[in-house]
Amino acid sequence: MARPIVAIVGRPNVGKSTLFNRVIGWRKAIVDAQAGLTRDRLYGVAEWRGREFTVVDTAGLDLDTGKDSSRAAIEAQTRVAIDQADVIILLLDVRQGLTPIDRDIAQLLRKSRRRVLVTLNKADSPNDRHLAHEVLELGFEEPSLISAQHGLGVGELLDRVVESLPAAEDLAPTDEKADRLAIMGRPNVGKSSLLNALLGDERALVSPTPGTTRDPIDTELIFDGVPVVLIDTAGIRRKSSSRDRLERYSLLRGIHAMERSDVVLLVIEAPTGVLAQDQHVAGYALEAGKGLVIVVNKIDLVEPAMRKPAYWRKTLASKFKFAAFAPVVTVSAKTREGIGSTVPTALEVVGQRRIKIPPNELNRVLRDAFNEHPPPSFKGRRLKVTYATQAGDETPTVVLFVNDTGLLHFSYRRYLEKKIRDSFGLMGNPLKLVLRSEESRRSRTKAAK
Repeated sequence: MARPIVAIVGRPNVGKSTLFNRVIGWRKAIVDAQAGLTRDRLYGVAEWRGREFTVVDTAGLDLDTGKDSSRAAIEAQTRVAIDQADVIILLLDVRQGLTPIDRDIAQLLRKSRRRVLVTLNKADSPNDRHLAHEVLELGFEEPSLISAQHGLGVGELLDRVVESLPAAEDLAPTDEKADRLAIMGRPNVGKSSLLNALLGDERALVSPTPGTTRDPIDTELIFDGVPVVLIDTAGIRRKSSSRDRLERYSLLRGIHAMERSDVVLLVIEAPTGVLAQDQHVAGYALEAGKGLVIVVNKIDLVEPAMRKPAYWRKTLASKFKFAAFAPVVTVSAKTREGIGSTVPTALEVVGQRRIKIPPNELNRVLRDAFNEHPPPSFKGRRLKVTYATQAGDETPTVVLFVNDTGLLHFSYRRYLEKKIRDSFGLMGNPLKLVLRSEESRRSRTKAAK
């Protein structure tokens, strides 16, 4: 099931990136007093009261783009974020009052027919309510007052966000019978050519001009008796060289495709190697709980020694430290070299997503891991796991019932993840470790009795 999308929209420097960071729980967006730092949409996965959704941090809108074509392209991205969002947070600065730009943005949002939650930021004290009555004239519901910097009122805002999200059953369902593979990457790395090579025909339009594919294209096929859906997505353009508005704001459509997939085929080109955008997409795919296969295309343009998967596994190790478990496939969509291994590798990753770990085996592995390398102590206390089990989640997830959820250091978390992977595989997939207090387990056990 695809996650709903929540877009944070407003004029420059009202605190959109600060709120974004607060909601997703870490400093992913750059925050600075200088207006206009968010030039491309940032996105992350957030969870509140058991509901997951994608949060999009947009560039500030000033709606005066006549003098600056680059600014017009940037704001075009925000307009597409508005079009794609299920819920919009219209962020205003409570200290500066309602400005003409705020009114223009509100008018734009009313035309979008999306659910809009007006939010007044920088309300650090109860005395900052003086703007609340003024914004009612915008025609939306009672505004929320928050301080994104200090976290005040953000929980109440997220309550409203979750209440406004479409019901899970109303979201676009995926075909559970078919394994869905999303082909993603920067423009002109050969995504559509790869699709054609996999299909053996010219099903998708191929062009040397970056950005030919504007919207995701679903193609169904049967591979060795297994139903598969290949999703060819729009390219992700380097922001420094983008000139085409359509190309620049195509990423969010690709995110929709990624959300509908089981595995992401991240295509990079051998002559160029890895760029920051490739790491960015890989990171989001794992954050969203998707499987990942790195496809190195155009190996016909490099030396023979650089055409082997072993070479690229070693080369990519430093670039994808956070995805060391992702398999690497080398191909030439043009000559079809290596094409035959792409889908089988992806399907193996899909299969690894569905591994069921026996609880007794899981607990044995964790006991051995704790005995081999005990966790560090903190203020005289040490982490203890009383029981572990696999959650029935789409992404491989292990729930640990522990004495104190605050005692798991990130380095020891990585150690436990490695031990679980060494024993049970999970190739190409992120592994989530979820901590629960032992008291909560006891309570559930008593309730069941």
